[in-house]
Amino acid sequence: MNVPTTYHYTAQHEWVRIDDGIAIVGITDFAQCELGDIVFVELPKVGETLHKGQSFGNVESVKTVSELYAPVSGVVVRVNTALAQSPEQVNASAYEAGWMIAVEMRDEGELETLWDAPTYAAKYAHA
Repeated sequence: MNVPTTYHYTAQHEWVRIDDGIAIVGITDFAQCELGDIVFVELPKVGETLHKGQSFGNVESVKTVSELYAPVSGVVVRVNTALAQSPEQVNASAYEAGWMIAVEMRDEGELETLWDAPTYAAKYAHA
């Protein structure tokens, strides 16, 4: 299981990477493996305001549809529009090409409520 050490994680399998003060969000390698082949990704529009814990879209795979939850509060400043045509990028590159949204955070302190890589890995390593 790939769990980058500099990222933050949620119990719902979203990850956050901070890039120049912006939170880049996606789903973990564990999540994409559990979902199987991803065939559709529904994401919010640029300018939408998200609240931590709120659903911001969903991922459809050959097995199921799963909701995505905002790991931090803020305004969506970018959306990975390439996923509309190539949702399989989430399977191929969950932490890079498969990123989903970029959020200008309202409160960076929310990052402290997320899990670090060792905590996430310990929780799901057995799966």
